[in-house]
Amino acid sequence: MSVLVRFAPSPTGLLHVGNARTAMLNWLFAHKENGKFFLRIDDTDTERSKPEYETAILEDLGWLGLTHDLFARQIERAGEHEKAAAKLKVSGHLYPCYESADELDRRRKRQQAMHKPPVYDRAALKLTAEDRAKLEAEGRKPHWRFKLSQSKVKWHDLLRGDVEIDTAHLSDPVLIREDGRFLYTLPSVADDIDFAVTHIVRGEDHVTNTAAQIEIFEALGAKIPAFAHFPLLVGSGGEALSKRLGSISLRSLREDGIEPLALASYLAKTGTSDAIELKPSMEVLATEFAFEKVGRAPAHFDPAELAGLNSKLLHALPYEAVAAKLEAMGIKQGAAFWDAVKPNLTRLSDAADLATLITGPIAPVIEDAALIAKAADLLPPEPFTEETWPAWTKAVGAATGAKGRGLFHPLRLALTARENGPELKKLLPLIGRARALARLNGETA
Repeated sequence: MSVLVRFAPSPTGLLHVGNARTAMLNWLFAHKENGKFFLRIDDTDTERSKPEYETAILEDLGWLGLTHDLFARQIERAGEHEKAAAKLKVSGHLYPCYESADELDRRRKRQQAMHKPPVYDRAALKLTAEDRAKLEAEGRKPHWRFKLSQSKVKWHDLLRGDVEIDTAHLSDPVLIREDGRFLYTLPSVADDIDFAVTHIVRGEDHVTNTAAQIEIFEALGAKIPAFAHFPLLVGSGGEALSKRLGSISLRSLREDGIEPLALASYLAKTGTSDAIELKPSMEVLATEFAFEKVGRAPAHFDPAELAGLNSKLLHALPYEAVAAKLEAMGIKQGAAFWDAVKPNLTRLSDAADLATLITGPIAPVIEDAALIAKAADLLPPEPFTEETWPAWTKAVGAATGAKGRGLFHPLRLALTARENGPELKKLLPLIGRARALARLNGETA
């Protein structure tokens, strides 16, 4: 069997790390099995779906390296969804209901007051043809519910093992709104059938939904895909991740300087039995993927741990890999600059800040005036190399008697106005003699 998985985001907001992890696990499984990754834009919510969010989803997935083999928009498949609905109506699995939202809300509150589960009571099934005609004459339009079997639905989940849901405890799900628009469930199942999706890999918050969807697959006479429901991503302290727009979106992580392979490595490994460590490529991540490695406990998203992976990646990158990005940031000091600053980077964007150590302006901090004056006198002529710093500091130490922190700390403060930073043996040649001398003389340069 050729594997086909689908990732089906709604274009109602930016793609978040939780969504991205779902996409990642689907992509890794598909590539491990030499299968295909189907990107489906679930845009049936026409009021909230925006083209700019669809564009952002495509850009962010591409940035992360999650290329798709198939693509579809649900809104363009309305005709196929209508056919599926018609089939369910003919078979008696879809039935019309006329209660308003307020009426349903009052009914649920009465059930809760009586300590009963707020499950739809199927009152609409008792309506006669005359009752329905009367309601429609009053101007009411029906919404349509799927008639569950009220029996136990069982499946073997690739992550959770054997699962059993009794649909007698569930409300018959609404599949079509009063205005004729479809809710998520029916288009999703219809598209899964038409595109021959073999595996549905998603978060465990969909487990209950799966029972109803399996019954819809059966009612449409279709083969039921395999299911895998993984624990959700939570914050580093176990708290639910914020859903505020952009707070943990891929877009915000990109803008914050997180590298795609660092994020991919993190999302692929967090919540698994594998160590969270940087991997050299998406292909390696796919090779190492297995459902058996995914734990049953919630996976933790720790920004500090992600930043650590990002640092490790940057520290290993050659100049050629970042040259264009540095140029776009206005940094033109070349490979020598990258070699000097990359051990101090957590994000590539940090390079812009470190570039000011070279270009200035820096207001020097003079901690030991006598020492700095002597250092200015002893500053050698150019050209500067990496050997200039150790030779110069040795001469300053010999002339002043300073050593250790008493020697190096005042020099760093005078040259960079910072307590720490890149190695000065690499930084000094980039700063140059004129600017270094000005700073040693207490001038902003």
